[in-house]
Amino acid sequence: MKQLLEVVGFVSLVQGGMGLLHEFTDWHVGLVQRIGFLDGYEVYASVALIVLAFALFAAAEAVGNRG
Repeated sequence: MKQLLEVVGFVSLVQGGMGLLHEFTDWHVGLVQRIGFLDGYEVYASVALIVLAFALFAAAEAVGNRG
């Protein structure tokens, strides 16, 4: 379970970072800009993905310390 949380957290962190990179440099990377209903909210979605990643890393640590 810990490894799954870490992998999902890593993917979330990478996608959030690539979404911010796309917004500020116009490089066409990441999946956030490809989701239609997020038009105009890409920065917020990218920041939310980064926050989610840190929450998943914290949850992975809590699961790892429990067992």
